[in-house]
Amino acid sequence: MKEIKKEELIKKLALRKSGERLDLSELAFREMDLRDIDLSNIGFELCLFVDVTLDGADMSGSSIRNSGLDGCSLKGVNFKNADMYGACMRGCNMEGCNICGANLYSAVLEHANLNGIISDEDTKWFRMHCPETGPILGYKKCVNDRLVQLLIPADARRTSATLPSCRCDKAKVLTIKSFDSREEFDEAWSLVDENFVYRKGQWVEVKDFNEDRWMDSTTGIHFWMTREEAIAY
Repeated sequence: MKEIKKEELIKKLALRKSGERLDLSELAFREMDLRDIDLSNIGFELCLFVDVTLDGADMSGSSIRNSGLDGCSLKGVNFKNADMYGACMRGCNMEGCNICGANLYSAVLEHANLNGIISDEDTKWFRMHCPETGPILGYKKCVNDRLVQLLIPADARRTSATLPSCRCDKAKVLTIKSFDSREEFDEAWSLVDENFVYRKGQWVEVKDFNEDRWMDSTTGIHFWMTREEAIAY
């Protein structure tokens, strides 16, 4: 991956025409102070940011799709209408960021500081994918292509990050069927934990449920909101 220096970046920004979208994809940015800089309308796809400070920068309309920004300081960055699909932002300080209209599908926000972050109804994949209250139905794919239908009760703790997958701490097994619904079964085994079994009519519970919604691959009963999502997993 080619590394770009701050001087080269500043030159490119100075030379671009009004309204022009810059392509700065697949570049490495290292040990830069880019606070309060105008980085709007730029394609930063598949980039790597290491020890970069972006506090107060304007990245509205830009794309950090599938880029790595782990540990960078993003305090107060304007990500309005930005494409943040698949961006890794583990441990980033994102306090006060504006993500209105941004797409955060599959973005990694583990241990990020999200205090005061600003979103709106057009922000995609930042709010919970599953209803936060009330009983709901969920589905999960198990060994040998068995599809389990779950009742997640109103008092169950549940979370979701930036993907369609959700987690809860307890559920009742309603049905176990083949994908085409022609066969029914009494039990099914988890694809992840071979010792975790779902039995028709019984309750399952995870005692050490992790309530941090941004930790996606962690303890809990993983489920999807639709049969189609579960089968496609």
